[in-house]
Parts: sequence; C-alpha cells; structure tokens
Amino acid sequence: MTTFAFRAAADLVVVVHAAFVIFVLCGGVLVARWPRLVWIHVPAAIWGALIEFAGWICPLTPLENHLRERAGLSAYQGDFIQRHLLPALYPARLARAVQLGLGAVAIVVNAGVYWHVVRTVRRRQIS
Repeated sequence: MTTFAFRAAADLVVVVHAAFVIFVLCGGVLVARWPRLVWIHVPAAIWGALIEFAGWICPLTPLENHLRERAGLSAYQGDFIQRHLLPALYPARLARAVQLGLGAVAIVVNAGVYWHVVRTVRRRQIS
C-alpha cells in the first residue's frame, strides 16, 4: 500500500469510529424505528459505556495509530474521544471524571430512549 492509502485507511477508521460513537449515543432512536436493531445497539452501547468506565482504549484507536505510522505520520497518545471529540468540546485533556461522565451520558441517553420505546410498544399493544 502507498502512503496515501494508509492515510486514507486511517481517516476511514476515524469516520467509522465517530459513527460508532454516535450510534452508541443515539442508536436507541433508530431502535424506535427498526426494533430488530436492538440486538446490535444494546451490545454496542454496553461496549461503549464499558470502554469509558473501565478506562480502556477502543481497539480502533491502535488500528488508526498503526495506519498513521505506516503512512509516515505520527501516532497520538490517548484514545479516540480524547483526540478527536473532546478538543471540539473541551479545551482540557480527558480527565477520568470526564471519561466517567461520558459513560454515564451514554447510559442515561440510551435508558431514556429505551424507556420511551418500551412505553410506545406497550401503548400499541394495549390499543
């Protein structure tokens, strides 16, 4: 592969990673429309929250770093959220409290959406 191909692959990993983070946070809304998606979203949401609560690095981050290094670019320290999302939201580095907060946000958002989905399904069944 060429340098350009490795860089393009690394950029693609960033796009996939961002899409996964959005899916973790907002995928419950899709479940309201397509209920069978619950079998994909719940494990993804659990994984996303677990990554944050445990302080782990998502496997996509080392993959992106490897591809960037193969393209002759420098890898970065930290995780995807710290590198790509938090700079847009917060000027400071990703602190443990912020990481725990992000995990809690994922759980609260999804719990609220699933509560609404279950309520809607029950109302349809009663009618």
